[in-house]
Amino acid sequence: MKVKQNIGILNALIRITLGLTLLSWTTAKLVKKPWRDSYLFVALCAAMKVAEGIVRYCPVTALYENYQSNMNSGSSGNEKESNSPSNDGATASHDSMEGIAKG
Repeated sequence: MKVKQNIGILNALIRITLGLTLLSWTTAKLVKKPWRDSYLFVALCAAMKVAEGIVRYCPVTALYENYQSNMNSGSSGNEKESNSPSNDGATASHDSMEGIAKG
């Protein structure tokens, strides 16, 4: 599986910095209170942010970009259908009502 980089260099540096800061804070807390599972969870999330910064790939950003591209391609097809004239009863009745109002 080839992973394409989807975050910029500044974003990656911010993720690495904040991830390492959070990771050091949680490991200091885990030394004092090793029975707390919440610190372990935060440490895992911080390590994930550091890894995202190093690899410069964020799976959440990739999902969002994929969602946006699917929404844009789907909405362009719907706009063409809604703008095309249709032969339904609404247009026919509207035309006949204009004729009645003029006559």
